[in-house]
Amino acid sequence: MTDQELEFFKSRILEKRSELLDELGYLKDSTMSSTPQEASGEHSAYAFHMADLGTDNMEREKAFLYAHRESRLLYHLEQALDRIDKKTYGDCRECGKPISHARLEAVPHATLCISCKSNEEKKKKSNNSK
Repeated sequence: MTDQELEFFKSRILEKRSELLDELGYLKDSTMSSTPQEASGEHSAYAFHMADLGTDNMEREKAFLYAHRESRLLYHLEQALDRIDKKTYGDCRECGKPISHARLEAVPHATLCISCKSNEEKKKKSNNSK
């Protein structure tokens, strides 16, 4: 992969990373840092209705799951940036052949070419069916 291509993908990954960090910051500020009472807007000393508490807890759990998923993507983007620095970005970790530009544009943190990814998914599917 040429230096110009590496710079193109690096800028795309940095842009995506910045978006993720903004989203995670928003999630932290709006959902995870507030108590259930603050989140509901209630500031009275009276007890909450159990259904309201359940809804609030479900929303907080969804926010934690979303944050976990976004953190995993952030990790993969950081790994991609590391591969760019090492000039191994765009090489399939399984077969060593170049990953297509179309795949890297769709999934900039991809580590497998389409063929190897397809084989990996087939293996997972056959292992799960056993």
